[in-house]
Amino acid sequence: MRLTEMKPDQNGLIQRIGGDAHFLNRITAIGVTEGTEFQTVRNDKKMPMLIYMRETLIAINRADAERIEVETI
Repeated sequence: MRLTEMKPDQNGLIQRIGGDAHFLNRITAIGVTEGTEFQTVRNDKKMPMLIYMRETLIAINRADAERIEVETI
């Protein structure tokens, strides 16, 4: 499933990150990497997603979140 499909307070695992090299460099620089566990904090329509991972709260815009495939745990 896509990251944008996660519900608040749901835990997940990053499975795959798609996109061009620029996007991959940018998203991995903030700590979003395959195999990382996270918790969805906020997922309001038309607003950036908030996820908690590696003891950090991260905001990801919806277009970028669509490129991230996850599984629930």
